[in-house]
Amino acid sequence: MMNSSIRNIQLVAVIVVLISTIIAFFLEMKEMYENKDITLADLLLMFIYIEVIGLVRSYWETQSVRITYPLIIAITALARFIILQDKESDPANLIYISLAILIVAIATVIIRFRNSKYLKIERSKSSEL
Repeated sequence: MMNSSIRNIQLVAVIVVLISTIIAFFLEMKEMYENKDITLADLLLMFIYIEVIGLVRSYWETQSVRITYPLIIAITALARFIILQDKESDPANLIYISLAILIVAIATVIIRFRNSKYLKIERSKSSEL
């Protein structure tokens, strides 16, 4: 009983996330149309929305979240943050954000290849990651 209640709450939350993302996607498209301008930051934001929709689809189909989706979304968000910085911002911030992107990218590669025969990790141990 408790598990099905929690599951239903999760499904409602996922539907709310999906609807909110779709609304945000179309509001961004409307803003780009009204401004008659499309920037790289706008495109990256649209890509983030598409990735969130893919994350919701994946969760709905498998009832679990593949960790690579949030990591890719994080990389895109950090790249967008770099693009939005102005020229007066501290250059050290650019280095810190770039390092964060590198760390998340390395984590993504490690997670993607954790079941790879090249890393020689046993299946029983890799499922614990």
